[in-house]
Amino acid sequence: MTAIDDTHYVDEETVACDGGGGPLGHPRVWLNMEGQGEIDCPYCGRHFVLSEEGRKAAGDGH
Repeated sequence: MTAIDDTHYVDEETVACDGGGGPLGHPRVWLNMEGQGEIDCPYCGRHFVLSEEGRKAAGDGH
């Protein structure tokens, strides 16, 4: 389960995650939502959600 504080709203379906950098970070990975509108980082569990603006840009908006 993802903590609410760990949810990041983004405007692109492809995002990069490095765990926040510093000593608690992890290698940078690129994650692609592939039309699902959300994805979790396999390293740190950060939850990325495509914003409403991003959905419109991707053609999912009304």
